[in-house]
Amino acid sequence: MRCGLDEAGRGPLAGPVCAAAVVLPQDFPIEVLGDSKKLSLAQREKARVIIYQQAVAWGIGWASAAEIDKINILQASLLAMERAFYAMLSYAASMNRSLDISEAVADGLYTPHIPVPCSALVKADGSVPEVMAASILAKTARDRMMERYGWIYPEYGFEQHKGYPTKLHRSRILQYGPSPIQRLSFSIGPEQALFDF
Repeated sequence: MRCGLDEAGRGPLAGPVCAAAVVLPQDFPIEVLGDSKKLSLAQREKARVIIYQQAVAWGIGWASAAEIDKINILQASLLAMERAFYAMLSYAASMNRSLDISEAVADGLYTPHIPVPCSALVKADGSVPEVMAASILAKTARDRMMERYGWIYPEYGFEQHKGYPTKLHRSRILQYGPSPIQRLSFSIGPEQALFDF
């Protein structure tokens, strides 16, 4: 079995980074998959449901904005992948499913610390089915989380920009100051440090 790992949310100025780990069955309908960034919202949602229903096992992992500030975004992304992997193992155990994972593939240049051989592959989220599935789960889970933060902190508009450095997000930071989920180590743009006031 092969496990795919990917993350979502490395670029935003706010919120956690989310990762997913997925093992697919041999008969999984891979035609529903694709690069999560290129799929429409409807396509992602359709794929998300099918992945949850048909995957052999899956897991979601998170690293908070505070953790990102403490250990940097790369290390936080790898930590989220590691947490996703162990969440997947817990899910499989809860379903009484045996996982014989011979390899894992992580999207990007680096691999998390997990107890199976893992290789890094750039753009695996567009070519390796298990990584495509992980990318879809990570993105949809993080988008949902940011929508909920939009309910809690409505003045920042998180449900619209999901924490990414849009003009709206930057203007709300300048207007209201840092939100409780802001990544304090990130900058608002080349012209101004994010919290240099």
